[in-house]
Amino acid sequence: MKLYAKRFYSPSGWLEDKTLVIEDGLIVAINPGRDSEAQVAGGPIIPGMVNCHSHAFQRAFAGMSEQGSEGKDSFWTWRKVMYGFLQQVTPEQTQVIATQLYIEMLKAGYTSVAEFHYLHHQSDGTTYANRAEMSERIFMAANASGIALTHLPVLYRYSGFGSLAANQGQRRFLNDAEQFNRLVSDCMELSKKYSQCRVGMAPHSLRATSLPLLNETIEHLRKLDPQAPIHIHIAEQQKEVDDCLAWQNKRPVQWLFENQSVDKHWCLIHATHLSETERKTLAHSGAVAGICPTTEANLGDGIFPTTQYLQEGGAIAIGSDSHISVNPIEELRWLEYVQRLVKQQRAILATPEQPSVGGNLWQRAASGGAQSIGRDCGELAIGKKADLLVLDQSQLSLFAHSNQHLLDSLIFASHKNPVADVMVAGNWVIRDGQHTLAESSANDYRAVLKKLSAAL
Repeated sequence: MKLYAKRFYSPSGWLEDKTLVIEDGLIVAINPGRDSEAQVAGGPIIPGMVNCHSHAFQRAFAGMSEQGSEGKDSFWTWRKVMYGFLQQVTPEQTQVIATQLYIEMLKAGYTSVAEFHYLHHQSDGTTYANRAEMSERIFMAANASGIALTHLPVLYRYSGFGSLAANQGQRRFLNDAEQFNRLVSDCMELSKKYSQCRVGMAPHSLRATSLPLLNETIEHLRKLDPQAPIHIHIAEQQKEVDDCLAWQNKRPVQWLFENQSVDKHWCLIHATHLSETERKTLAHSGAVAGICPTTEANLGDGIFPTTQYLQEGGAIAIGSDSHISVNPIEELRWLEYVQRLVKQQRAILATPEQPSVGGNLWQRAASGGAQSIGRDCGELAIGKKADLLVLDQSQLSLFAHSNQHLLDSLIFASHKNPVADVMVAGNWVIRDGQHTLAESSANDYRAVLKKLSAAL
């Protein structure tokens, strides 16, 4: 197909009056002028955003943990409530929740998602007859919605540093090395049945794994796919850092780099609490920092040192994590605003080369997100996936929309969803803000939410 744009955002900035030629889901040419056979985009085109971190089932839990406990709430009290919620979720309900979530993501401008999936087993901890039952539900949801999926089965074995025995709330997550390796292999086979899907793995955290377990499972993954993504929760809360210090007298990121070959295929999720040395080590490693500003704010985790990290050349991606918000614009807005609050300055995350905060953040997050999932996307350039957003021209007319200001206005001044059309690998999945499954998916989701809420 061919798509004409009056203007689109390329790695070198805004280009005007161009026709994108798309074959087999890839941009194969960018030609000057309007091709007579081209569809005409109704507004400016920008790269689709990558959601680097998702726990799909938690979307149905959003809003159920905000009651408070006399100022004593934390990530850890939230986690206890979440464990109770997930005990009831069935495979069928998981598929319904994920389908609805992925449609919401697409409408908001996410074109691909990394699903950090740890809900593996039945509520009593026994394995489903199909070991990959819950994972297959995620594949089916992604396929139905049209979003590109990087599926990350989660390795989870222990409840704390030093191989502490898991608790009752974690029964649905647990696998030993042999079980987990079989699961990853099964998911690799499953991915062949679905388009725009690939598989990596996600050690849940250092506290939920061990060095022998990490080594054995990563070795298995690398035999299957030497370039598969590896994501891990790390240094999200100060308690996690303190517990790691008590365990090995080392901080989490420090321990990880000393014990694993962390490279460009890794994504460290949160990495909120870093020493200066850890920050520089991560920035120079080629790995990606997966930052989830709305979830980190909702859980009271802390603030990632984005300013210094980017100055040191670090790569970033954004994720909606617990899905208290499903909006890449809000994630990027928070990413900048918390730095302003800390530093009491403005326009922090701009550079001399890219003075637009919005332009800098959108392109860095899209490109870093693409790296984090191992997908050729994140840029509108020849050889990249045709994952793109067409912005609503009528919405743009309500704020500063010159090339110089458009992405800044998009992130800091827009209050309604400005995304009109969404393409994933050359296929339109959102047109005029609508998805073909939106109504049926929402009805199914309402019924599931009603049932799960009543059981709490």
